Amino acid sequence: MGTATFLVYMTVFVVLWILFNVVGIFGFRWDAYPFILLNLFFSTQASYSAPLILLAQNRQERRDQVSFDEDRRIAAQSRADMDFLAREIAAIRMSLGELATRDFVRGELRNELRDLAERLEQATDEEEQK
Repeated sequence: MGTATFLVYMTVFVVLWILFNVVGIFGFRWDAYPFILLNLFFSTQASYSAPLILLAQNRQERRDQVSFDEDRRIAAQSRADMDFLAREIAAIRMSLGELATRDFVRGELRNELRDLAERLEQATDEEEQK
């Protein structure tokens, strides 16, 4: 009932109905003006179309609710995944904070080399003094 095809067929039907009943082809008129029988058909059609429209709306509401619930579930899962990843990234950052960097290791090695050089100088000075 809600298609363009239906509207075209219904328009052709009504035009033919009115033509046959006004012109009276073959002298046959089954529904004289004001077309009470045609009006009855339209009323019957309307009485069926209203509940069909309501049924379609109810089905659409159910589909929308299912879609909404699925979207909510996906959003909750996404949130849980993001929270998990945030915790993992925080743990990695903490672990990286405890790791020695290349510059730190070089600095420590330089300090040790200076200490060794000072000890070596002290040892050579002590040997010279003996």
